Amino acid sequence: MSNEPPTLGLKQEMFLIQGESAFSYLPIIRELESKGIKVISFGIGQPDFPTPKHIREAAKDALDQGFTGYTETAGIPELREAIADYLNSRYKSDVKPNEIIVTTGTKTALFMAGAAYLRPGDEALIIEPSYYAYAQVTKFFGARPRFVSMDFEPGKGFSLDIGKVEEAITDRTRLLFLNNPNNPTGVVIGPRQVEELMEVAAKKNVIVVADEIYDNFIYEGEFGSTISHSGWRDNLLYINGFSKTFSMTGWRLGYLVARREVISRMLDLAVSIYSCATSIAQKAGVAALRGDWTPVRNMIDEFRKRRDALYNLLKEVPGFESYKPQGAFYMFPRVSQLMKALGLDSVDKLVNRLLYEKGVLVLPGTTFPDRLGRDFVRFSFATSMDNIVEGVKRIAEFAAEAMRR
Repeated sequence: MSNEPPTLGLKQEMFLIQGESAFSYLPIIRELESKGIKVISFGIGQPDFPTPKHIREAAKDALDQGFTGYTETAGIPELREAIADYLNSRYKSDVKPNEIIVTTGTKTALFMAGAAYLRPGDEALIIEPSYYAYAQVTKFFGARPRFVSMDFEPGKGFSLDIGKVEEAITDRTRLLFLNNPNNPTGVVIGPRQVEELMEVAAKKNVIVVADEIYDNFIYEGEFGSTISHSGWRDNLLYINGFSKTFSMTGWRLGYLVARREVISRMLDLAVSIYSCATSIAQKAGVAALRGDWTPVRNMIDEFRKRRDALYNLLKEVPGFESYKPQGAFYMFPRVSQLMKALGLDSVDKLVNRLLYEKGVLVLPGTTFPDRLGRDFVRFSFATSMDNIVEGVKRIAEFAAEAMRR
């Protein structure tokens, strides 16, 4: 008789994977609100604006026309052409439609990058604090995530030392994950540093996996895109999508750009995983890129106001070391002073106390591996101004009491 455990012989790597903590808090919030507690959530990073009307209408038209079957695995031609036109117009690149594969969101594109390049024993270099999925993808394919920490300066925020990245690359490094603008810090890496990073990767024969999903959320500074690099075809997997810019998180639509020979092999992988992206979502994507960008600009203007409001309120809260992020829609203040005043040895415990005692959800920095986030929490300011004011008010009450002890 087999002694097979209840897990049905799951492979070892499955036990290394961790879920996204932003989603794990949702049932807790529902439970608290069922008890009459109004929870202010600075948790999940999704715009609180509706998908613009002309994009929704394009999907409805596709439904009415019966455009509901399989499409080409690479994506419908008009969407790949619209993506290429967008990247070439904005970033002065030379992307061809046959160098694009449309995916079911950017997480799928990240998974495909890992599947294509990572083998057991390989290493992937991740700039931290980082989006959690990069390390999960790396571990799933039997490779080892290695981290390069950004530098933090109170009042100014985070910055990246390219020299530290170069020093961390070994002969086992296959991929370098770059998230720009960065989640959770809001750092915007400029053109000069992006060029330096691309040159380092080329010299070291490392593939850059560039996740630029927040590329339109720029409030200060100059954003540098990897797809602008003249030699991008040599060592770049460029990933972007529609979730954030067009408030289309539930549509699950993203894309990956690479040299044609790489895309042709990835098509065989993609058809085995998801066949194709949703037909009507692809039609909506064309309307998003080709249509009126006024709703996008208005949303980003509102996010800039929210960022400023959150910063101005939070900088007055004792125990918080805050700064103004340059991009994305996150703030990542250090809270080590508050933790010390409360006698807490874990930022997760601080987050739980804020949630259960004050009804405010922020995410623990431990969500954003590897180690640097242990003294930080993440705020998403993709929520209303009223929520920002009320949420920080509750936090300030909690912090003031703690710091007086």
